[in-house]
Amino acid sequence: MSVQQFEQKVCQTTCPYCGVGCGVDATIVNGQLTAVSGSKQHQANFGKLCVKGSNLAETTDLEGRLLYPEVNGERTTWDHATDVVANGFKKIIAEHGPQAVAFYVSGQILTEDYYVANKLMKGYIGSANIDTNSRLCMSSAVAGYKRAFGSDTVPCSYEDLSATDLLILVGSNAAWTHPILFQRMEQAKKDNPNMKVVVIDPRRSATAELADLFLPVKPGTDVALFMGMLNYIINNGGVNRDYVERYCEGFDLTAESVSSWTVATTATFCELQESDLLLFFNAFCQTPTAVTFYSQGVNQSSQGVDKCNAIINCHLATGKLGHLGSGPFSITGQPNAMGGREVGGLANMLAAHMNIEDESHRDLVQSYWDSPTICNEYGPKAVEMFDKMAKGEIKAVWIMATNPMVSLPNRNEIETALKTCELVVVSDCMADTDTMDFADVKLPATTWGEKDGTVTNSERRISRQRGILAAPGETRHDWQIISDIAVKMGFEDAFTYQHPAEIFVEHAGLSGYKNGSESYAVRDFDISGLASLSEAEYDALQPVQWPVNTRYPNGCQHIFADNTFYTPSGKANFVAVEAKLPQQKASALYPYGVNSGRVRDHWHTMTRTGKSASLAKHTKEPFIAMHSTDLTKEGLTDGNLVKVTSEFGEVLVPVKVDDGLKVGQLFTPIHWNKLSAPTANIAKLYGSFVDPISGQPESKFTVANIEKAPVGQFMQLFCLEEMLIESDYWAKNTIQSGFEYACATANKIEGPMFWSRDLTAIEGNWSYFENSQSGIATALCIKDNRLVFVGFFAQYKTEINSDWVDSLFQQEEVSAEQINRVLRAVPGADFINGKTICSCYKVGENQIVDAIVSEGDNSVEKLGERLKCGTNCGSCKSELKTLIKQHGQPQLTQSRFESEAIPVLEI
Repeated sequence: MSVQQFEQKVCQTTCPYCGVGCGVDATIVNGQLTAVSGSKQHQANFGKLCVKGSNLAETTDLEGRLLYPEVNGERTTWDHATDVVANGFKKIIAEHGPQAVAFYVSGQILTEDYYVANKLMKGYIGSANIDTNSRLCMSSAVAGYKRAFGSDTVPCSYEDLSATDLLILVGSNAAWTHPILFQRMEQAKKDNPNMKVVVIDPRRSATAELADLFLPVKPGTDVALFMGMLNYIINNGGVNRDYVERYCEGFDLTAESVSSWTVATTATFCELQESDLLLFFNAFCQTPTAVTFYSQGVNQSSQGVDKCNAIINCHLATGKLGHLGSGPFSITGQPNAMGGREVGGLANMLAAHMNIEDESHRDLVQSYWDSPTICNEYGPKAVEMFDKMAKGEIKAVWIMATNPMVSLPNRNEIETALKTCELVVVSDCMADTDTMDFADVKLPATTWGEKDGTVTNSERRISRQRGILAAPGETRHDWQIISDIAVKMGFEDAFTYQHPAEIFVEHAGLSGYKNGSESYAVRDFDISGLASLSEAEYDALQPVQWPVNTRYPNGCQHIFADNTFYTPSGKANFVAVEAKLPQQKASALYPYGVNSGRVRDHWHTMTRTGKSASLAKHTKEPFIAMHSTDLTKEGLTDGNLVKVTSEFGEVLVPVKVDDGLKVGQLFTPIHWNKLSAPTANIAKLYGSFVDPISGQPESKFTVANIEKAPVGQFMQLFCLEEMLIESDYWAKNTIQSGFEYACATANKIEGPMFWSRDLTAIEGNWSYFENSQSGIATALCIKDNRLVFVGFFAQYKTEINSDWVDSLFQQEEVSAEQINRVLRAVPGADFINGKTICSCYKVGENQIVDAIVSEGDNSVEKLGERLKCGTNCGSCKSELKTLIKQHGQPQLTQSRFESEAIPVLEI
């Protein structure tokens, strides 16, 4: 009898979610990922992980994976699939030129993958027709930095968040989108009693719980807000004259452009209180350090670049830049958006932060690559790329590791583009996505845990994302797939890579190639200090902030500490901007503005987080949120199914009350797709409006109408297996042992048990009961003594505890008493905890409220001591604070702005 060998090891890698770039210690037992924890040595997180990162081990199964190549829906060999792609691209290029083909790539791929794709398209095909879903995330921030600093240089580090006197969060719900940085902010505020926090957002999100001052700005008016601040700085002695005169240019013109933006004018335009603006403007003028931390609420706008520059102008005017605790800090959404910027992943840049429009840069890159050609003009940015597809100008597209049918605005137009395109190639880890439906060729790619390379986080820190699991099936790394096809296109000498270390060293070498030598100006991105790494040194590479070169051999925290910028003059540019409103306006037909964003425990289109039962507990369904005043006005109640219609399409979702919104404004999350809730993809609501400079879509604002949808039947269904639901609305959720579905249909279902049996095709013992007291009818099926299906049917939306049903599914045999409880829809006493608030420790809302009311636990710390909620990843702390406010004993508090009496200057 053989004894199975037990092998356990801990590998360090990097989280695949947001741009924070947390280090992860992954425990591997016999080749399987069994546990993850935060790497204590990693400077991004120092051992902490948010709830998404903490549950990575639940997301690495092979369910739904694309494991083999397919051509026209049929499994095939890699050799045939790559022949089809290479020959298809070559044929179209020969007939129509290099502008007829395109790549659409992703912030989910690694820097090495990005580099090879960029090299193939720009240096060998000879077109700049490569763009990335990072266009939707941070391209406005890139353009803003380049206009101000002459380079795409993020001037801040995470340490600045802990060292600042004034932290300003603009268009960022960091508590949910970047929770590890939010915890750092919370700790900084505890450590420094004088630190102040301002949160600027149209919606009072979880992040506002940290704020001393919350400014509910009118959507799209951020430019005016910071123009008003700059004018106030100028008129109230806030300008650092020495800094401006020595290190900046363009100040006088910019000062003139803001001269009419008085506090009163700004307050009216932004729909804010003058007194609040005075507090904010004074704080910025008077505190020695300030960090403005901004995200998608700034970037995803038709005036996103101007928003960024309006912020940067205020930092330049006061000299709050280039030193600890100060700077304009754009935080990226994706794990490797920064790495993509480094290698030229956007259609308007070359590798190593070089510029397509600069002939010397084109010559330099072409010389380094020894390539037959080089692109000499910008390619189409994401939205324009798909527009060109729809017009037949782009005839072949290769989409890598992204799902544009869900993430790009104007879904109907994206569908038209993909239907029109002659050759659609998709390389992805998942077999079935909204975009995969249009693929002529499907190429199976590795994903997190299998991929091996580097990523760069939002503070310019390069980290290794190590391959800790074997590549399943016939999956290949993206750089391997790209290289194979490049070779078959005739470029064999330039794409002979055998290991990602070879690609990284080439990438690092390009960053230092003629950087600052001869007639070439110094470039910001330079990691030439890593250009001679051996394969072993690359494998052991520790996180480091670029630049890494002879001047900064160990990396650099504050890149503008010497006050030298990458403009021709070496000075930073003030940029005169203009305040505008979003391109769409509310009307009688479309009276509501619609904002979009993320929920706490899900990520992008849920192909990863949707696998985790733990992450599914917090927000089970899509929704549209609105203020209670609007809810009453429209004759709606919380939980009603509603149809939301814009000029571009419609969605069908439940409505949810949220008085953190302004009256007339709606909010909806981005994550749901055809596999999780087919009527809830909000890309249908948004038009193709973009910033004229960055091309970033206006994904934070559209206008829409809302109306109650007719519902004759609500259903809450549980099954061990996935089901093909036929219902006007349904949303799928993962539980530990199977799946949960929330459904609604316009017509009442006659015979729910027979309907359920036909739906599932399960041959077992079926039972049915109608509870006249609750109005819930229950159908269930027992097979081989196990509970395998339960359906609850009512005229209202039922919320039967899924943990209860899940626990019964996991039993080998259910008792008669348990069956009776299920039929009566009465959970056991252990399963009445309410909505899950703390995903880490499965703590429900009812438990928390009881501890607040009955036990007097009026602080997050006390709740943590009793229930453990908030003591692990910390993502639920803001919700705990909200529940304490709602149910605890009222406490007299003042904002620090008021209690510490910041003087209000006369204007």
